[in-house]
Amino acid sequence: MDTSILSNLTDPAILFFFLGLFVGAVRSNLEIPAPIAKFLSLYLLMAIGFKGGQALGDAGLTGNAVRVVLIALFLALTIPAIGFLVLRRRVNHFDAAAIAATYGSVSAVTFIAASQFVTGRGDAPGGYLTVALVLMESPAIIMAVLLATWARARQRSVDTAADSLVAAPAGGAQPVGGTAGGPGGPVGEPAPAAPAAPLPMKAILHEAFTDGAHLLLIGSLVIGAVSGPAGGEAMAPFIGDVFKGLLAFFLLEMGLLVARQLREVRDVGPFLIGFGIVMPLIGAAMALTLGSIVGLPVGDLTMLAVLAASGSYIVVPAVVRYAIPEARPSRYFTMALAVTFPFNIVVGIPLYYAIAQQVGG
Repeated sequence: MDTSILSNLTDPAILFFFLGLFVGAVRSNLEIPAPIAKFLSLYLLMAIGFKGGQALGDAGLTGNAVRVVLIALFLALTIPAIGFLVLRRRVNHFDAAAIAATYGSVSAVTFIAASQFVTGRGDAPGGYLTVALVLMESPAIIMAVLLATWARARQRSVDTAADSLVAAPAGGAQPVGGTAGGPGGPVGEPAPAAPAAPLPMKAILHEAFTDGAHLLLIGSLVIGAVSGPAGGEAMAPFIGDVFKGLLAFFLLEMGLLVARQLREVRDVGPFLIGFGIVMPLIGAAMALTLGSIVGLPVGDLTMLAVLAASGSYIVVPAVVRYAIPEARPSRYFTMALAVTFPFNIVVGIPLYYAIAQQVGG
């Protein structure tokens, strides 16, 4: 495992990520223009989707593909439920739902970095892992919306009870607040301010399933699968020869972004920082256990663990911002980007790979 971590740390793309961290930490004026950063993000999604579709077209929907997809769906539903049950004891229910959704979904950039890592070691994953990536994007968002709806209903019932107590002519009853175990959270956790009305469920589902990055990934997967070897040969210079360089450029931008976001960690606190490290390990352990039981090969097992361990900082925060306006982005976005993403890039990927080598089929 030590060798895997060392080799990962000396990978040029990872070194550019550290360069971005350093440059951002010293507050240099280096920045990647927003249109270029957007292009790099879209390029990586298109390239990984197309390559996954090519591999899927070659291998077909084998037994391993079905197993991976079923496990991925199970994890996409289970991980946010576990996260919410843990978080609601320490933070308000709206933050708990948003953070749970963040960790129930996936990070495409972490997936891409992990794919490069395992492929470079001769354990290329099957193209169906990209299908799992696509499938794990949305269930966590839907679960979070349902959890937030439950929290709002509970808050309304508590507010109604408080109003009735205040209106009572005798008894000296005090209003029920949101800071002592109610929807606002446990003692010491302030209740969120009254928000604007959240988007209706129909709008949330539309946003979750029609997000541009999500559709680009799905479309690229389909195109890669149906275009066959001739399509792969035609696209090889674009998705093969320049891929590593553009990934390094994108990780430089990610390093700059993480360095800026680290300034928001003070709103996260020790418990949530710990959650941002421990929860990925729990998700990865679940994936490694289930994958080893069904006999997945090392590459597939590693990638499934990476999917279960990552947290979304692009798609989910964009949707949750409007779906759960009561939640604080400085918590769920900062945790996924400034805590979990660096942990997985530096330590998580080689750790999951080393374990997969021991338990994989």
